[in-house]
Amino acid sequence: MATKIRLQRGGRKGYAFYSIVIADARAPRDGRFTEKIGTYNPNTNPATVDLNFDRALYWVEVGAQPTDTVRTLLKNEGVYMMKHLRGGVKKGAFDEAAAQKKFDAWKEAKVKGFDAVREQVAKSKKETVAKELEAEKKINEAIAQKVAEKKAAAAAAQAEAAAEAAAPAEEAPAEA
Repeated sequence: MATKIRLQRGGRKGYAFYSIVIADARAPRDGRFTEKIGTYNPNTNPATVDLNFDRALYWVEVGAQPTDTVRTLLKNEGVYMMKHLRGGVKKGAFDEAAAQKKFDAWKEAKVKGFDAVREQVAKSKKETVAKELEAEKKINEAIAQKVAEKKAAAAAAQAEAAAEAAAPAEEAPAEA
């Protein structure tokens, strides 16, 4: 039986959520599967992958062929890195402890890279919000200035009208 590691779609319309499964190559995408080894949610930023690392490594080592997307996910999670390191242990290039140390160093570097990207995205969002707030403040100041000018013009017009009303009243007693 040729086995594949593939994605099985779930979720609602427009909001895909996938299970990472081991299935017969002849089975349909959302059909029967042998084992579920994880989940993949592309809707989050960055995409969330929850993977049973040991089972994924086992299936890759016994020859299950992943689809292109799943291969990328497994590489990002380090399954192929560990397979490579285990091959080195089998050949006698280094021992199991050295392989685990190399894998941990690789994983730590990967996590630092993800953290740096998250921080950069958060920083850019804050800068964008600050720029938008500054632009909104300028617009609000311009609007407030226009309103103040209109009120001043209205007050001047009222004062002028009151002055005109008071001027004829003063002139009237002088004529009589």
